[in-house]
Amino acid sequence: MQDNEVRVFFLGDVIGKPGRKAVEQFIKKSDSDFFIINGENLAGGIGITPKTALEILSYGVDAITTGNHVWKKKEIIPFLMEEKRVLRPLNYPRGTPGFGYGLFRKNNKSLYVVNIEGRVFMNHLECPFRSMEDLLDEIGSEIDAPIFVDFHAEATSEKIAMGWFLDGKVSAVIGTHTHVQTSDSRVLPNGTGYITDAGMTGSINSVIGMDKKAVLEKFITLLPQKYEVGKDDVEIQGVSLTIDIKTKKCLKIEAIREKI
Repeated sequence: MQDNEVRVFFLGDVIGKPGRKAVEQFIKKSDSDFFIINGENLAGGIGITPKTALEILSYGVDAITTGNHVWKKKEIIPFLMEEKRVLRPLNYPRGTPGFGYGLFRKNNKSLYVVNIEGRVFMNHLECPFRSMEDLLDEIGSEIDAPIFVDFHAEATSEKIAMGWFLDGKVSAVIGTHTHVQTSDSRVLPNGTGYITDAGMTGSINSVIGMDKKAVLEKFITLLPQKYEVGKDDVEIQGVSLTIDIKTKKCLKIEAIREKI
């Protein structure tokens, strides 16, 4: 690993206990400066608790991003004000508990991690584009560090638009939320690493991380079902990025898919 580069590993939505254990195994052999996950589904496949957050941080994860499911477990709310390594989307209304971005330092290297949420087919939040614009104005002169963005959104068009909007302004725009890894990872013309969705870390023998039986029953009968986390064929999915410290441009982005 070169001193003039920052290497970042990011894993898409980590689903329940199988996903957490997969992270524990994978991180031991990872060669990265910063290891980030999306953790809004750490607890039972939906939501995040202080216990599951602290467990995943104890493995060596540097930062946890989230999304629209961050509020599913009410005990996370006070924790978000205490633990700055766990982020909630930046563009929630003023006064919402928690932090939308953080500056992380490790081994004489620095990285901004930003979490934002889309609005198409999602919640009625502040505009993510204007929120990012305001944040860049705010931190622009504070410190010289690459900026990594997790854009948690449903619509591929909104994610792609954000990639173009931030191309050359941040080092990476990584989509999350759909749990299905896309095949469009690339470095945009002005140096921003991009993928529409990083995928998920959990059971691929499932329906986006949940056991198939109950999900199929719900689709067929439309009756309420109790969903359980899928446990079979667990896979790590995400991206690896190499960023030039001086220019802040992404030199390389590579999709990760690995059986655990």
